[in-house]
Amino acid sequence: MAGMTFAQWGNDLYTGRRSYPVVAKRRTWFTIVAIFGLASVAVLGIKGLTLGIDFRGGSEFTVEGVTTTQQDAAVTAVQSAVPGEEPRVAVVGGSAVRVQTTQLDAQEVEDVSLALAEAYDVERADVATSFVGPTWGAGVSMRALWGVVVFVLAAAAFMAIYFRAWRMSVAAIVAMLSDLVISAGVYAAVGWEVTPSTIIGFLTILGFSLYDKMVVFDKVRENTQDVLSQTRSTYGERANLAVNQTLVRSINTSVVALLPVAGILFVGALWLGAGTLRDLSLSLFVGIAVGAASSIFLATPLDVLLRGKEPKIAQHTAAVLAERERVAAEGGHDAELAAAAAGTSQLIPGHHLGHGAQPRRKRAR
Repeated sequence: MAGMTFAQWGNDLYTGRRSYPVVAKRRTWFTIVAIFGLASVAVLGIKGLTLGIDFRGGSEFTVEGVTTTQQDAAVTAVQSAVPGEEPRVAVVGGSAVRVQTTQLDAQEVEDVSLALAEAYDVERADVATSFVGPTWGAGVSMRALWGVVVFVLAAAAFMAIYFRAWRMSVAAIVAMLSDLVISAGVYAAVGWEVTPSTIIGFLTILGFSLYDKMVVFDKVRENTQDVLSQTRSTYGERANLAVNQTLVRSINTSVVALLPVAGILFVGALWLGAGTLRDLSLSLFVGIAVGAASSIFLATPLDVLLRGKEPKIAQHTAAVLAERERVAAEGGHDAELAAAAAGTSQLIPGHHLGHGAQPRRKRAR
């Protein structure tokens, strides 16, 4: 690509002068996704998600106007008031410390508040307390789970109706669920708390992932709508063309979406210490990146694998390959058939090749 502009590269991909065999290498992509998926499941199973107080219930203390944000001071203060307690401490906004514990009674709450005020050299009034019951936390968890289930079912039904192909819907849902599992695995590995903002982030990335796959699959449908009426290219080759044609769009959309999220994550959350922004931005950042990759390397190759099991598609693929072997055996050479073997679009401009069209031969010189 030396000396080539990004726009020219994208134009070459769309017209077929340049093509990458994404579908042909689907076993490689499936293996990579499986490795990341299994690793994420292992992290979730061994380490698990760190649930916030909204999900598990407990007592929360917020110390405002602190001059130091050392977290060890909070741990020591809590354990001096309630021996054996293991609090979760986080810095909020750079000038406040949030401390979460298990459910404490009224006297223990007061003792912890006084200990925190002394540890951070503030007034007792500067220590705000709140309580979330376990019933509330269980209710929030159940609503979050139902939210994900309803979204996935609605997305599957919509795609099956829109594309009139349940296999394409299955491919999109499997890819979307892999995005969710890998994102959750990264979140568990980092160890940040799962809050309602995190769940909102996960639902948002599911929506983004679905949108990206819809764009790619719409192009797949456009390229393959008459695939059975010609013998120049297979379903997989035309689907691969669709991936190449939408590659630049997927990259541009993902980069444009990632830039502001990265600003929120690295500036707002990590630098300024906004805890709520951190919970939301990490899930968005990882999910958008994973969703874009799965739209290119997982969704369409999986669709080709599933559609290839249909009798009509399988018979057509066999017929196309047999025709190429016949032409090769006769010593013929056809640029369009060579392009077909590479999965490029040089056989598709015009898109309407007649049924059983024979390859054009070079005239004898």
